[in-house]
Amino acid sequence: MAQYQENATVTRVEQFSAETFRLTLQAPQIAGDAQPGQFVMVRTGQGKDPLLRRPFSLHQTFSDGGVQLYFKVVGRGTEILSRSLVGERLSLFGPLGRGFRYRPEQPAVLIGGGLGIAPMLFLAREISRQNSSPASGCQVLLGARQKGELAVVMEDFAQYGSVHPATDDGSLGHHGLITEVLFSLPLPAAATVYACGPEGMLAAVAGHCRRHGFPCQVSVESVMACGMGACLGCNRPASAGGYTHVCLDGPVYDAEELLWMV
Repeated sequence: MAQYQENATVTRVEQFSAETFRLTLQAPQIAGDAQPGQFVMVRTGQGKDPLLRRPFSLHQTFSDGGVQLYFKVVGRGTEILSRSLVGERLSLFGPLGRGFRYRPEQPAVLIGGGLGIAPMLFLAREISRQNSSPASGCQVLLGARQKGELAVVMEDFAQYGSVHPATDDGSLGHHGLITEVLFSLPLPAAATVYACGPEGMLAAVAGHCRRHGFPCQVSVESVMACGMGACLGCNRPASAGGYTHVCLDGPVYDAEELLWMV
């Protein structure tokens, strides 16, 4: 699959909470080839500080060449990125990695927790777009710390199916973990579960799906320095033994391919 390095122009900056942001940028080559679940490496500063690019899931792409990144401020790189201004140019490299393998005609349950919300909107849109019976929609489960991180994105997801929110503080939807919503929700027969979020959440989702016989794909989060398999910094244990490289073999895996340590 083709990969591009583009100097993308920031066209919109949205702030959802004190730490949660969404950027829209013009990157037509990346937007034209990207698939749900893939990611880009972003140079967050204009100089050599920070030196390394940061990985970001593609939140959405648009037919006009736009791409969106949904992120939280967790360190120096994302703090710099949060101060981006409309008209500023950022270097993006991608699309990278292996995305979701989905069948639009089959029932889909999408689960995003925290930053794991990011790739789910792109996936929900593409499943809906390719489904000849879009009225069936997706079931979308979204978890976050508080209402501000979910309210706006819930409106985006609602175009593609029913949305079930959960917040740590109870300010929106279920008061507790998004996995608790999953455990209480009757899933459609023959559904495939797609999930992205913290390791503990993914392990719980994978275990639930294994016990109940639902296929499950997970998009895992990993620290990366290059995104191309050169630095070997994104290794993680595989269930068959040895290690897998998240940037090349993932970030999306069948849940059974991974060894869950929690």
